[in-house]
Amino acid sequence: MSEQTAGANHIPIWLIMPTGATHGWGVCGKYLALEMSSLADLRFITNSIESEKKNDPALFSQLSRVCMTRERLQPLRDPGGCLHLDHPVLQAISGPELRPWEFGVRSPRTIGYTFFEKTALKQDDVASARGYYDMVVAGSTWCRDILREHGLEACAAVLQGVDTGRFHGGLSVKTRFKDRFVVFSGGKIEFRKGQDLVIRAFKALQDRHDDVLLANCWYNYWDGATATMSLSPHIRFEMPKGDYIRSVSHLLRVNGIRPENALILPPIPNARMGQIYRDTDCGLFPNRCEGGTNLVLMEYMACGKPVIGSFNSGQKDVLSSDHALLLNHQRSVNVMQPDGSLYALWSEPNLEEVVEKLEWAYHHREEIREIGEKGGKFISRFTWRRAAREFHALMIGTA
Repeated sequence: MSEQTAGANHIPIWLIMPTGATHGWGVCGKYLALEMSSLADLRFITNSIESEKKNDPALFSQLSRVCMTRERLQPLRDPGGCLHLDHPVLQAISGPELRPWEFGVRSPRTIGYTFFEKTALKQDDVASARGYYDMVVAGSTWCRDILREHGLEACAAVLQGVDTGRFHGGLSVKTRFKDRFVVFSGGKIEFRKGQDLVIRAFKALQDRHDDVLLANCWYNYWDGATATMSLSPHIRFEMPKGDYIRSVSHLLRVNGIRPENALILPPIPNARMGQIYRDTDCGLFPNRCEGGTNLVLMEYMACGKPVIGSFNSGQKDVLSSDHALLLNHQRSVNVMQPDGSLYALWSEPNLEEVVEKLEWAYHHREEIREIGEKGGKFISRFTWRRAAREFHALMIGTA
């Protein structure tokens, strides 16, 4: 270790991000806090880590040592409520407006981390970001390039990581459903993530083969995002309010998926998802857009499981024909806002290609097993330690 590196480990840094066990930002926040605490004197500002006390007691104990309570922060606030921090800050950016997750923070160096799917950014938002952050880091090269196209030059890309202790090739062999071909579909249900394409493609598979099972984990905390599924040209979108399992059961039933061919999963803590992935044969990710690299897809691949995925937006950073079945036949689709203005330009996968790739996977079990092995080896390089090191270098100015 060089003297410069050793000295950098003693430089205090601040991390401001949400935490949680069942959504992407929460997983990202807690793992970056965990890894960065071994690289520097970390002070962590977050919402609450109480959920981890039950889900992951060991992680809760580690995070407790670096979390800063609101009471401890109070002396650092000026009379106007602004929080003055005397060391570099990395903080989450909330939405395509590029606003900081924690408002009113001042520091000598501020780096923001963002994931967004809106391609038509507002110039006023970009200008505000340019004035507030010293650098904006995107969760994919696609997202970074959109920032550059809108004139934000001080930007970079740092890809998310995978907990390779929990998601690894040791989970590649099924222990249940050995007589079924199990298709996994994950991510919160919304038009952007393409569950409508999953439903239609699986319906075609089900109509040809009785031994197929769709294991889905689609819980969405945001009703507005779920409602965007009404934009789908492929399915009849009906999700009654109330019980989640019954709601998804209804959606699948009205679109021709037989109850015996569906396994509807409730929200499951991220730490337990590897056991779900283990008992499936293939992951289907026909997403229209991903601002990041799709953490669910990455974790699924890390388990040595083969994926069928859209080769677009952030997913292009982690997919290739060497270790995945790519959905390449896509057309551009304009996503409009209620006022008629353009929100984003996404990619619409070709339904026939989705059906074709899924059918091919059904008939080529040995081939997809080899694809899964290659994907697992490839994705294992993307660790949270690697992401933390890249952020640390950007924060202390050694990148």
